[in-house]
Amino acid sequence: MTAIENPKTYKWVGTRPIRHDGYDKVVGKARFAADLNLPGQLHAAYLRSPHAHANIVSIDTSKAEAMPGVKAVVTGDDFPALDITDPNHDVSINVLARGTVLYHGHAIAAVAATTKVEAQAAAAAIEVEYELLPVVLGIDEAMADGAPLANEQNYQKFVGPSDPSNIATHTPLERGDAAAAMAAADIVIEREFDCAHVHQGYIEPHACVVDTGADGKANVWASSQGHFMVRAITAALLGWETSRIKVTPAEIGGGFGGKTTVYLEPVAARLSEKAGRPVKLVMSREEVLRSSGPAPGAKLRIKIGA
Repeated sequence: MTAIENPKTYKWVGTRPIRHDGYDKVVGKARFAADLNLPGQLHAAYLRSPHAHANIVSIDTSKAEAMPGVKAVVTGDDFPALDITDPNHDVSINVLARGTVLYHGHAIAAVAATTKVEAQAAAAAIEVEYELLPVVLGIDEAMADGAPLANEQNYQKFVGPSDPSNIATHTPLERGDAAAAMAAADIVIEREFDCAHVHQGYIEPHACVVDTGADGKANVWASSQGHFMVRAITAALLGWETSRIKVTPAEIGGGFGGKTTVYLEPVAARLSEKAGRPVKLVMSREEVLRSSGPAPGAKLRIKIGA
């Protein structure tokens, strides 16, 4: 058998190109977001909900504000309330809870202090009064008749029916005559599958450093899969023009789709604005697993004819 030679000459196909970021990562020179430290930098920490679903009756930050080293405290009230029709509404109520906590570990407040230990101690001193609400733990339970609403700020009133439920929307996708095709098939197989939600499990936790200057402009260094996305969403959640924010992407230690939104950057930016100093905010491994991602679970019913 005679091999057919490809007359084309390629620059990269069939070669072993050198990864431009490979050397720095191998020798330890690569700088990730958590590696960055700025002069006068503060460290931030969260207070997170111990409940899966509850109304926030009151938040008292006075003790935290009076503690040693504390320079700024923020809650959901420090951010503009976005209308439910705003495309960033869900992100805004996830970054810091507003009125209701929706899951165990939902961020409620954040503190910036001179050390991480001081920030954590001050966050723990914030007093929150909760009104506990019913919890739904699975798809079947959430879709059952009379199920408690997992999130009362839902979209159901925009898509119908008038009675609110945990079903946000219906999206039919149709092509051809499926019923006729099934009727004509020699064999039809129908199965139901349940998929649990899964976290992406990236090695590097979410991290950022934000320096909001006296001119009102913020420099952001972040671990992200899209720095223009970080700029746009952060600006929207702060109520700023995007021109006020410059985002510099750091090296990323894994993302897999889990770093395509924001969690920390708007909070760090507001803390930096209030304190007048740079703020570093880094999730712990526990916070990553409790409070970011994951890929959503699914219940699938599939019917195939052949």
